Amino acid sequence: MDVDEFEAAFVSKSGVERRVRWQGLPAVVGEIAGPVRAFRSHRGQRNYPGWYWSATTGGRVGFESWVERDHLVALDFDPEVVDVVSQPFWLVWRQDGGKQRRHAPDFLVRRTGARWLVLDSRPAELIGDRDRAAFAVMAHACAAVGWGYAVWDRLDPLIAANHRWLGGYRHPRCFDGAVARELLETFTRPRPLMDGAEAVGDPLRTLPVLYHLLWRQWLVADLSVVLSHRSAVSVSPKLSDLSDMAQGPVHSEERR
Repeated sequence: MDVDEFEAAFVSKSGVERRVRWQGLPAVVGEIAGPVRAFRSHRGQRNYPGWYWSATTGGRVGFESWVERDHLVALDFDPEVVDVVSQPFWLVWRQDGGKQRRHAPDFLVRRTGARWLVLDSRPAELIGDRDRAAFAVMAHACAAVGWGYAVWDRLDPLIAANHRWLGGYRHPRCFDGAVARELLETFTRPRPLMDGAEAVGDPLRTLPVLYHLLWRQWLVADLSVVLSHRSAVSVSPKLSDLSDMAQGPVHSEERR
């Protein structure tokens, strides 16, 4: 297929739908404002659409299934992700025989260093021939403009559950600088989660901050197993100055 004939359609920040040559999309990608189509909801449907408040973007990002929601939480947890837009654009192309077709990927992800990833979320067992054909075209189109492309299957259920739990403490209101400083000092060496929380003070006060620090990955634990009061927690080896880290939450613009 000739990428020169591909087009992209998206909704701009002014609320107007724009249509551009596919290879021209990177030059105007910052104008993409949000979903290019509505999230459908009706009685009896098998998927569960909704909106997720992203700590990365500071706003709501839509999803159309629990699989997409788990992927969205994982992206929000990733410190290298700067921005996420759901259903960001239509890729429009002509199939063999001249029939026009279009596909809207699930997410457009911007990573640090101006790296872009186009992402489709689909359980492997639900991918049919029509999906495979669309995904192949999307991969070809992304490669032509230097973007990454991936199709994500369901996440490991334990990791997804841990992400969701920590995500409950993602909001900056869960941060307390004084408590954070003490927790970071307490966990300079690995120790059980609850043991460290109680060493700093009343767990009702310290646990929300501890979980927020785990969400920010200033503290780390093995999330491939169930996160519990016995989980070994320690300061991330990526942190160099604990006093600086305890000043306040990291905002998305600081990741760029």
